Amino acid sequence: MPLPTLYSLQHCPYAMRARLGLLLAKQKVMLKAVVTKNKSEEMLALSPKGTVPVLVLEDVVEGHGESVKGSEDKSRGESESGIEVKVEVKVRLEAESTDKIKPPKIIDESVDIMLWALNINDPDDLLLSQTPEALPVMLELISYNDKVFKPLLEQYKDAKRYHKDTEANLRTQCESFIQALELRLSQHQYLMGNNLSLLDFALLPFVRQFARVDRHWYLQSPYPLLRQWLKDHLDRPLFSRMMKKFPLYSETGEAYPFG
Repeated sequence: MPLPTLYSLQHCPYAMRARLGLLLAKQKVMLKAVVTKNKSEEMLALSPKGTVPVLVLEDVVEGHGESVKGSEDKSRGESESGIEVKVEVKVRLEAESTDKIKPPKIIDESVDIMLWALNINDPDDLLLSQTPEALPVMLELISYNDKVFKPLLEQYKDAKRYHKDTEANLRTQCESFIQALELRLSQHQYLMGNNLSLLDFALLPFVRQFARVDRHWYLQSPYPLLRQWLKDHLDRPLFSRMMKKFPLYSETGEAYPFG
């Protein structure tokens, strides 16, 4: 069976989140590196919203009444309809013709890609399976990050870049979430307890972005526990593997193994 295809952008925090999930779950894909200014037509055809990451689970040939089992994770931290619980779906392929091709399944939300991968293989129990109430809490915090913190972070980055007088105010607004993370780390080693979880890796790329906006301010900010948490993550070989750079798909027409 062909490997899934991942359309990814090197420094996009959502794409980084998806790549982390795939590595943590030891799921191999064929990666197609894209850039914002030159998105491939085939990616847009698969996911018209035009954002990365996009994971394509390859076409399946129907025939001979073959039955296979797959899963469809609907815990969508980035969906507008709110947080839905994980659902496993059995997909039955019924023979209509031996050469009929089903459209590929598309997963184009970063949290969904993490959940898809970790539901296949979660060797470090990042979903905290022994604590049923943990997943909704993690998804709620991820949703807040994506819907509230990330837009503020973009405004803060813009204000810093263009020397706007709103910079300090926007940073203060971002800090409410940063303070909440610092508080969590004052209670245990990681964001959900003394073991790593989905939440730690899902938020990592965004905290990294915040830290890079004004490095001088960040290093003197009253968040020593978060600084150490971030440093520990960035020092891990996993982070370097996730950030590996690939030739652009638009220039080579090639996909490269990842994971």
